[in-house]
Amino acid sequence: MSYSISGKRVWVAGHRGMVGSAITRHLVGEGCEILTVGRESVDLTRQDQVEAWMFRNQPQVVILAAAKVGGIHANSTYSAEFIYNNLAIEMNIIHSSWKFGVEKLLFLGSSCIYPREASQPITESSLLTGPLEPTNEWYAVAKIAGIKLCQAYRQQYGVDFISAMPTNLYGPGDNFHPENSHVPAALLRRFHEAKQAKASEVVVWGSGKPLREFLHVDDLADACVFLTKNYSGMEHINVGVGSEISIAAFAKMIQETVEYAGELIFDVSKPDGMPRKRLDVSKLTNMGWVANIRLKEGLKNYYQWFLENISYFRE
Repeated sequence: MSYSISGKRVWVAGHRGMVGSAITRHLVGEGCEILTVGRESVDLTRQDQVEAWMFRNQPQVVILAAAKVGGIHANSTYSAEFIYNNLAIEMNIIHSSWKFGVEKLLFLGSSCIYPREASQPITESSLLTGPLEPTNEWYAVAKIAGIKLCQAYRQQYGVDFISAMPTNLYGPGDNFHPENSHVPAALLRRFHEAKQAKASEVVVWGSGKPLREFLHVDDLADACVFLTKNYSGMEHINVGVGSEISIAAFAKMIQETVEYAGELIFDVSKPDGMPRKRLDVSKLTNMGWVANIRLKEGLKNYYQWFLENISYFRE
């Protein structure tokens, strides 16, 4: 199928986050009217506020990138907030999109929805086939619910609501909080600060053995626009690069990007998370989309953005 977003009112929910801001940038050349609203005006966990805003603005397309996100530490520390806030945001936006006649909705999930021991590479059909990774199950359960919400509304009401599941992300707009950030941001900041302090070593959480794939957020944004225009189906679609790297090798690449000369120490007392997580992206590839930004190039761009915005990351 083909759906044109040219001339449409497109709401990017979560436009200030890493993913939402990238999608907003990519929509600029699509000839659509981009709608955004900040949390100071609308609390997305409040149904009355979301419905009032939707009624006033009448978006025709919704890209749901808003979420409470974080790494292993944040998931473990704020478990109630992770499941409640994400469920509330999803329910309010998806229900209001149906209620106010949205033509197309794209919900963004996460690769953590898949079982800890899922066969590799992970296909879309692996969903709900086994236990989740305990270190991020609260977030994962909420994201699975978002997929099922889209499917339920699609099945009952015939609406064109779809879901995409991105792999691990990095890029401009990331959260560099020293405790609550994801692996790429945590490592980048740690190496940069060690370089500035002339520290002799940097400690990396875990053994370094887990395998991950990393997708630049600008590639994800491009995929989101592509899927919005070219996909209509019940099943969610994986978005990734189709290749993986160990955490140890990834940390070494960031070390080289930052030009830090010290030693890497792996703290095996800290959790590794899933042992391996590589998405099968063949469905998206067969539709005609592939990631374009190579990891080395992407990390260089990532670090440059960090340096240009470092004043915001002093805490």
